[in-house]
Amino acid sequence: GIFLAAMFVRFIVRDDIGHGITKILYAISRRQGRIKTHNTYTSLIASSITIGMGGSVGAEAPIVLTGAAIGSSLGSFFKMNHKTLMILIGCGAAGAIAGIFKAPIAGLVFAIEVLMLDFTAASMMPMLVSAVTATVLTYLISGTEASFSFLSEGAFRLENVHWVLLLGVCCGFASLYIIRGMNIIEGWCKKIESPWWRMLLGATVLGALIFVLPPLYGEGYDAIESLINNNPQSIAHNSFFEAYSHRFWVLMLYFLLIIFFKVFASAMTNGAGGVGGVFAPSLFMGAFVGYTVASLLNHFGIADVSAGNFALMGMAGVMSGVMHAPLTGIFLIAELTGGYSFFLPLMIVAVASFLTIILFEKHSIYSMRLAQKGQLLTHHKDKAVLTLMRVENVIETDFDTVDQDMTLGDLVKVISKAHRNVFPVVDKDGIFLGLVYLDDIRNIMFRQELYQRFKVRRLMISPSAILKVSDSMEQVMRTFDDTNAWNLPVTDEENRYVGFVSKSKIFNSYRKVLVHFSDE
Repeated sequence: GIFLAAMFVRFIVRDDIGHGITKILYAISRRQGRIKTHNTYTSLIASSITIGMGGSVGAEAPIVLTGAAIGSSLGSFFKMNHKTLMILIGCGAAGAIAGIFKAPIAGLVFAIEVLMLDFTAASMMPMLVSAVTATVLTYLISGTEASFSFLSEGAFRLENVHWVLLLGVCCGFASLYIIRGMNIIEGWCKKIESPWWRMLLGATVLGALIFVLPPLYGEGYDAIESLINNNPQSIAHNSFFEAYSHRFWVLMLYFLLIIFFKVFASAMTNGAGGVGGVFAPSLFMGAFVGYTVASLLNHFGIADVSAGNFALMGMAGVMSGVMHAPLTGIFLIAELTGGYSFFLPLMIVAVASFLTIILFEKHSIYSMRLAQKGQLLTHHKDKAVLTLMRVENVIETDFDTVDQDMTLGDLVKVISKAHRNVFPVVDKDGIFLGLVYLDDIRNIMFRQELYQRFKVRRLMISPSAILKVSDSMEQVMRTFDDTNAWNLPVTDEENRYVGFVSKSKIFNSYRKVLVHFSDE
């Protein structure tokens, strides 16, 4: 499955289609909401191949990318403005989640909370319509039953609230393990230059893990349903642990191994060339964490709690932590299982998990890479506007460059025709060397006896800072604040001179983007 998916991506798609939600976030913040048209079908095909042949990932993120890409493509085809394009992306994502899980509220909340789309109440209506329409269509095709059959084992008892809080904290640490573990393992895979060796390694590791721990095969929804309905022994079927599954500690060891190696299985699937998301792995891990915590509490006589109910709550907790989206976790699990009577414990677990992981990771598994590059659009208006701005759009190039070997006389000739009072010094290859300020040479520029004595190399000075074309606008503003400069030179990665950026140009552009952003 990994081999076929990787071949499809490498030779047919010829583009990176992994990490679907991250792709949407990048398109929103850096591509004005334009998602490549091929994403309307390629990620769906690749994920189907990956998961259908045992890849330990979920299909939800690729389907969400497909929905968002359809919305973006429609908006681009009809040449709609940026505001409408964002709404269509939100509609596609909300409809995808709602259709997959029969969860219209979760679909709407997901678009706002995970994709961080900043909408007014009026502009949210199309997304709500999209979510409801997708849910109704799913009802017509597959019936109105919840995605998971769940038999509640009694109502939530208030005296167990501290154990629910404990579960939330455990889910927070499990989420931290998922985020960091997947990033590290996928990073290792990227260091393997040969895609063939990468595929071979990933397929071998995944095959070995599934052989020893069969529940790691595919999305794992059968295992989730067994846990929330308190039927743990069925999970050990066809494994080395089946003959001993009636023994408590053997079963707990089995569950702990599954929890630990699920991250390896999912990360190796994606890292080796497969395509899938972390939606299903998060739900899977949450169910196992919840069931294991409840089983241990009951075994030691510390508490009397329902392991099935805790598995349900664990799903909400881990999803909230991994995605940094407590509302999505709460509503999705309630709608996914029909467990509406558990809203209070779901809220407690989701919030506790979120508050735990936020101490260690400021960003979700989707937004972490973009945030590190300053490419993440957030609900923070100032940061959102800066994210939408790009350095190359505010660079001014009408500065006259001078050579370091020019004499003062030659420099005066350049000054006489210039419109600026700053002169960048570059060598013959365009490498930036320094600056000459008109104010610094004003006292000698009219003394003709010095014209041949002084050369530019003696007159130039180093700037207080140098900007790079690749810098984020937030980094640029921080540099201006640190240096108190009004103009700063810009170079490329090879230190070749590109131009200047001024505060006034940034402020003018900032104002235009802010007005446009606020109108939406």
